[in-house]
Amino acid sequence: MQIEILKSKIHRASITDANLNYVGSLTIDEDLMDAANLIENEKIHIYNINNGERLETYVIKGLRGSGTIVLNGAAARKAAIGDLVIIISYAMMDFELAKSFKPSIVFPDQHNKLK
Repeated sequence: MQIEILKSKIHRASITDANLNYVGSLTIDEDLMDAANLIENEKIHIYNINNGERLETYVIKGLRGSGTIVLNGAAARKAAIGDLVIIISYAMMDFELAKSFKPSIVFPDQHNKLK
């Protein structure tokens, strides 16, 4: 049996910009991507703590060390600069493997830097 479980989480990152005139996605600082075990083009869920908005999109690499968290395209209307978000990815895996799997969870500081 396969189940879907938490794979990666960036907890309480701050939106640094919103770019409506873009195709779509979320740009994430590459340091945060590495720490959370996320790859470019991976499907993610974004949960906005400030307004309750929830959406799905994909990851684009941001400049390493920049603290960048940018909503692009239509998603830019779902958050304001400074909003806190939770960024999640899930993975399908065998039920038995899932019992021992440990997700990558990151708690960035107020500047989206690794603590």
